[in-house]
Amino acid sequence: MDVFQAIQERREITEYANRPIPNEVLEKVVDAGYYAPSGNNLPSKSLIVIRNRSPLDSLAATTPYMKWLREAQAAIVVTGKPQISKYWLQDASIACGFIWLEAVEVGLGTAFGSVYHAEDEKESFVRENHVRQLLNIPEKHRVVAILGMGYPLETLKPKKHLAREEIVYYDTFS
Repeated sequence: MDVFQAIQERREITEYANRPIPNEVLEKVVDAGYYAPSGNNLPSKSLIVIRNRSPLDSLAATTPYMKWLREAQAAIVVTGKPQISKYWLQDASIACGFIWLEAVEVGLGTAFGSVYHAEDEKESFVRENHVRQLLNIPEKHRVVAILGMGYPLETLKPKKHLAREEIVYYDTFS
């Protein structure tokens, strides 16, 4: 599978088979986040790999929208470090995208759980502290997202997109 095929076939998968992910497969997905670029090549992100059932179940309570973590076989928590780079959020987000695409390439389904909430500081504080306390994450790290993963329970149909001309513009926005 090439990168473009992974981009086209990527779907949010929230139902997983009860099938363990081999360590070598999971490590390949982790490496995609590790090798993701960052602004000025600064080390502004961290990845926490979760393989045990108990923390996955506890992380499912981060928001009402992360119940799928109870079925996930693994998760990667992505954090950013504002004290290292003003581009911490972009760097962590790029890592999330790379993780997701590599997961598709190796046959895993992935769901993105947003922890950091840019428009609601109080909600972000509650979510981030929940994850921070569960995983012993230092205060200086901002918890951006949790990517749950596992082998998909079923194959979903390709996603319908808006018409290309509603999204893509050339030279000017019109």
